[in-house]
Amino acid sequence: MSKGKLAKFADMAANPLVIEQPFNTIKEETVFELKGHWNDLFFHNPNPIVLELGCGRGEYTVGLARRYPDKNFIGVDIKGARMWTGAQDALDSGMTNVAFLRTHIEFIDRFFAPNEVSEIWLTFSDPQMKKATKRLTSTYFLQRYRRFLVDDGHIHLKTDSNFLFTYTEEMLKANKLPIEARTNDLYGSDANSSLDLSIQTYYEQMWRERGIPIKYLRFRLPHEGALTEPDVEILLDEYRSYNRSKRSGSETSR
Repeated sequence: MSKGKLAKFADMAANPLVIEQPFNTIKEETVFELKGHWNDLFFHNPNPIVLELGCGRGEYTVGLARRYPDKNFIGVDIKGARMWTGAQDALDSGMTNVAFLRTHIEFIDRFFAPNEVSEIWLTFSDPQMKKATKRLTSTYFLQRYRRFLVDDGHIHLKTDSNFLFTYTEEMLKANKLPIEARTNDLYGSDANSSLDLSIQTYYEQMWRERGIPIKYLRFRLPHEGALTEPDVEILLDEYRSYNRSKRSGSETSR
């Protein structure tokens, strides 16, 4: 029998690798003590910090941390019971370059100082087909990332969603942001042989079993330049994440 939610929440509260800051504890005047001090107060090393936003079970955060011990990785999500899997794995393994931040991603810029983060991973984010400002690759979020990501820092997008992939491409094109790697099928014939395919999330494995190709983009985000949303119609996915049907009767969205 799997561990219950209450037991998982108790484990999360006691796990030294987990920082919990849910919405009801965040106020405008709140000063987050690790902001600007993650390296010296938490990781105790000067290594680059990499975020995974919407980390889910945290298996990708932990997998990256194992693969790259010379970097520090922080998984961010609000679903504590789901995040428990990766947090417990990292703790049991004695890992020192992993952290988990439980909070809403809308407030992510309150937790990191300018230039404190070197890379961002977005792995199987909800495509948010109805509202652009909720998409983690929207200009709404890119403006927030600029507040703590190094100049020209990398952003990685891994997704099953053709809608989110196409939207992100159009956003990059509209803002002339440099793309460094791109594939419509990460495990297919056009895959970039330099990409690490060994780490897969639970949802990634699920989509692959259903025959849905995995898309990947890596681009840079400079600090300078105004950002604008793309003015294009994009075909909606025929399905919703987590095996739900799409919510709208429309065929396209902006």
